[in-house]
This record gives sequence, C-alpha cells and structure tokens, in this order.
Amino acid sequence: MKNAINFFEIPASNYKRAVNFYEKLLGQQLLHDEIQGVKMAFFRSDEKTIGGAICMGTGYKPSAKGVVFYFNGGGDLNNLLERVEPLGGKVVLRKTEIGAGMGNFAFFIDPEGNKVGLHSKN
Repeated sequence: MKNAINFFEIPASNYKRAVNFYEKLLGQQLLHDEIQGVKMAFFRSDEKTIGGAICMGTGYKPSAKGVVFYFNGGGDLNNLLERVEPLGGKVVLRKTEIGAGMGNFAFFIDPEGNKVGLHSKN
C-alpha cells in the first residue's frame, strides 16, 4: 500500500460557500458532479496524488471534532493561512514548527465548521 489515505471528503452544509472558500484558498477550480444524491466538488488529482471532494447531502455534517487531514501548504503554509480569514474561515493555530526536520503545521476552521490542517516543509 503506497498511501494510507486514498480519498477524503469535506462535509458542507452550504455547498456554494464551501466551494467558493476552497477554490479561492487553493487557487484551483473544482470539478462538480452529483453521485447518489450527494453534491460533490472534486479537488484536482491524478494517479500520483490523493483526491478528495467537498460533499453535501444526507449524512454529511461539518464538524471541528474528529479526523483532521492536512492540505499541502506548498513551500510555506503561511501563504495559504493568510487567505483563510479573508475568505470566511478562522485560524485556530498559527504556523507551528513540528521539530526534527518534519516541517510546520497549522489549523483552521473552514466556513462550514470543519477543522482542517496545513503542512509545509518550511
């Protein structure tokens, strides 16, 4: 098994708001579909990267409790972290060094109420 994670889903209660937030935060247009009654906006990925989607439908409830995943923060996660609050999210932990050469991490709450992490080497 190459990766422990194969796909991730971000629950949304307001699909349009969630899509707008992540498109502007990450600087990419998401791909839209509806599968078995669930509205989905897919982050771009390929066979070498892990995919994910924003999901709105029965059984999807945003939460700041539970599993946390980390978006790749690029060269310096502060570049993304600075966009969070102007886009309607809230930074809950600023850039923090992990130690032992493992880089840095930060946490934010997206406009839907989900706790999300960022990670970067610098």
